[in-house]
Amino acid sequence: MTYRLRLTLITVATLVVLTLLHKKPWRGGGEAAAATLGVGFLPVTCHLTCPVTDFATKSTTTGTRFESQRFTEFPTVVEALKSRKLDATFLLAPLAMVLREQGVPIRIVYLGHRDGSTVIVPKDSPAKSIRDLRGKTFARPSKYSNQYLVITKLMEDEGMKPEEINFVDMPPPDMPSALAAGAIDAYFIGEPHAAKAQLDGTGRVLYFAKDIWPRFVSCVLVVRDELIQEHPEVVRDLVRGIAESGEWAEQNRLQAAKVAAPYFRQDQKLLEYVLTQPPDRVSYRQLTPTDEDMQGIMKYAIKAGILKGPLDISDLVDRRFIPEHIEPAKITPKP
Repeated sequence: MTYRLRLTLITVATLVVLTLLHKKPWRGGGEAAAATLGVGFLPVTCHLTCPVTDFATKSTTTGTRFESQRFTEFPTVVEALKSRKLDATFLLAPLAMVLREQGVPIRIVYLGHRDGSTVIVPKDSPAKSIRDLRGKTFARPSKYSNQYLVITKLMEDEGMKPEEINFVDMPPPDMPSALAAGAIDAYFIGEPHAAKAQLDGTGRVLYFAKDIWPRFVSCVLVVRDELIQEHPEVVRDLVRGIAESGEWAEQNRLQAAKVAAPYFRQDQKLLEYVLTQPPDRVSYRQLTPTDEDMQGIMKYAIKAGILKGPLDISDLVDRRFIPEHIEPAKITPKP
């Protein structure tokens, strides 16, 4: 073998190894060769089942190994999803619809949770309803967030126009401090960023999402079409894992806070507060995305100018992977 040929073979082999390490391809075989899938999440309680599922699969040698990947804002998640650095992630429901409308090959396969978002105003604010926030600065996570759509619905119900409130987009972790500093007059966000202002003594609840829009949906679990087509068994494993983690969290709320805190990089006591005060502040049950859920979100997304028109729900949602019976995940948190 000539030196040139050996050098060529070594170069090719090196490139193949690097590609395999980067792509994390599916590995067939037995228990020691379980597939691995990265799943994106933000440190908000509507994504709590993602790190819980990560925690659960660390203790098993069968099925799929799910590695939660923490992000701090959705634009980065979107880019990772578009470039296939992520094949599965939690995403704002209206944003998922916008991406599908734009031709990004993703489908909604499950929900993150129900309820779990809160409108917060300063502790000493005289506001009693959305009408009292006319002319005020109101922070939202994104114009593509379902929180924005819920406020749109609430303003419509109260006979208000969108321009009567000054909406600003702001990263969720920045909202409590912005409220405390007087930079904003209210914010609507997924937990635990609302509860943080309560515990800090700077904010109070004006509305829980469930009081405005019963069975409120903030985020959904999406997967790329290629993953569904090429590895449906992995998608089924993922949805089952998320569903079972949700049921476990419902039955073990304090332990769920303990498991999630290191992944979220947040105070365990803050998560405990969110999951228990009150207990129905957030729900991890009944997470099948219904036609009614999707139609309600699309209706207000169109009104808000986020969507051009209604989407075909059968093309947007794939419910094939949702287990018929959901048992709590077998999880034993470390002492």
